[in-house]
Amino acid sequence: MKLNTILNSIDFKPSLFKTLKNYNKKKFTSDLMAGIIVGVVAMPLAIAFGIASGATPEAGLITAIIGGLIVSFFGGSSVQIGGPTGAFIIIVAGIISQYGIEGLAIATLLAGVMLLVMGLCRFGTIIKFIPYPIVIGFTGGIAITIFSTQIEDFFGMHIENLPADFFSKWGAYFTNIGSTNIAALLVGIATLLIIIFSPKITKRIPGSLIAIVLVTVVVYLLRTFAGIDNIETIGDRFGTIQANIKAPEGFELNWEVINNLISPAFTIAMLGAIESLLSATVADGVISERHNSNTELIAQGAANIVSPLFGGIPVTGAIARTMTNINNGGRTPIAGIIHAVVLLLILLFLAPLAIHIPMSCLAAILIVVAYNMSGWRTIRSLSKLRNTDVIVLWLTLLLTVMFNLNIAIEIGLLLAVILFLKRVTENTRVSVIRKDLNLDDDDHNLSTLEEEHLKLEKGVEVYEIDGPFFFGVANKFDEQMRILAEKPLVRILRMRKVPFIDSTGLHNLEIFITSAHKDGIKIILSGVHESVHNTLVKGGITNLMAPENICDNIRDAVAKANDFVLSKR
Repeated sequence: MKLNTILNSIDFKPSLFKTLKNYNKKKFTSDLMAGIIVGVVAMPLAIAFGIASGATPEAGLITAIIGGLIVSFFGGSSVQIGGPTGAFIIIVAGIISQYGIEGLAIATLLAGVMLLVMGLCRFGTIIKFIPYPIVIGFTGGIAITIFSTQIEDFFGMHIENLPADFFSKWGAYFTNIGSTNIAALLVGIATLLIIIFSPKITKRIPGSLIAIVLVTVVVYLLRTFAGIDNIETIGDRFGTIQANIKAPEGFELNWEVINNLISPAFTIAMLGAIESLLSATVADGVISERHNSNTELIAQGAANIVSPLFGGIPVTGAIARTMTNINNGGRTPIAGIIHAVVLLLILLFLAPLAIHIPMSCLAAILIVVAYNMSGWRTIRSLSKLRNTDVIVLWLTLLLTVMFNLNIAIEIGLLLAVILFLKRVTENTRVSVIRKDLNLDDDDHNLSTLEEEHLKLEKGVEVYEIDGPFFFGVANKFDEQMRILAEKPLVRILRMRKVPFIDSTGLHNLEIFITSAHKDGIKIILSGVHESVHNTLVKGGITNLMAPENICDNIRDAVAKANDFVLSKR
């Protein structure tokens, strides 16, 4: 019985199984075309993200294949495309430099477990409420950092021991500007120009794909026939690309390793959750559907658990590839599965050709990726606002750039909680009524419309809490009690607008009731919601007062209070 209850509580409804019920040839044709195009588009990006992360070209492709397959098969969005993204470049590179490839694999696996737990615990809807300025701050900071990491390859420099921190890295660039490889720089500029101007010719084929094909062919011809071999390629740096997916590998897990990697794993999990749900939400607006955020988190968790076993890097929903899928007719997860199959075929049969791609070409592609994810227009518009959102945005962005993503996400999430509590506390009112009590529309539902107010006898006070009774408001309620000099005979605590009460609220309410009883003051509760009443029962609050003093509505409460006061005269 308990197992069935647990299973029923899990919000796991993969979009694939729902879409297959009414699947037909027309939908398959659209998905097939979209899947092929997205697969081809994803190839250079997967390679670029794998290399920029400090891993290998194969790692990026494997991640796109395995991650993309799992996310499409089990995900809660019908059009989401999963794989490696630019957002992970900085955190992955940092983990690899400090803990190595095995450390990254363990951190990714731990992040997958966290995402899985988030989905099983129905945290999907909560994560979507992370303030927009914090998300923009993250992505803007990541974009700046990605841009700064690509300057060396874009200019064809070879800098020994390139510093990791932002300012030292740029100092090294300016110091070594004289070592610029003009040929590599021209390749990078040519790539940028093709990406920028190709949409004027065709919008169906992404500029990055056109650029990588044209530039690679030109560089190959120059190396073969003109003897220009000073333009570094993937093959020069990594050798051959293995045209296979290696067998799963195990890891050595112990508490020391987990303790060291739990923080970066949390960063991967939160970043993956935010980016994947943001991508799914954007897709919803285009195709007029609604994704299941908890199912999506479960799928992302599964993808990040499996991907590192085969040598992959972190997986998340990719906004650019998801939009490419939509724009080319993809409407079901079948398109995402086909995209993964296409990538697998590319890895098996075309991987040897990828070694001819110039590094400066990949750097240019990533610079464009950084520009597109920077959100500079949004940052500019939000910066015109004179409120705390601007401070939060720039603080998150600067923390991401100047320190690292671990610190930025942890402080950003802390800021999100503080801002939420601040706004809820500010919007929650505690009011005191000593004279006639005016009724509103909710009260009219309780009785006739003829009566517009209730008369309060002298010695009766009504305290109304408008909002959740949690620790911030509980303190405000306590302060309100302290400033009241007069002591009435009856205090009515009106709780019709209290959706929940936490342990601090229970504690303050207990003190409020016991103190009132010591002073000979009668306490009556009014309009308590069923869920709040259950919490009061579990917290032992109902044991402190007679059951008849917990009234369903304010009319009964005032009548009881007035009768008590009159009986004392």
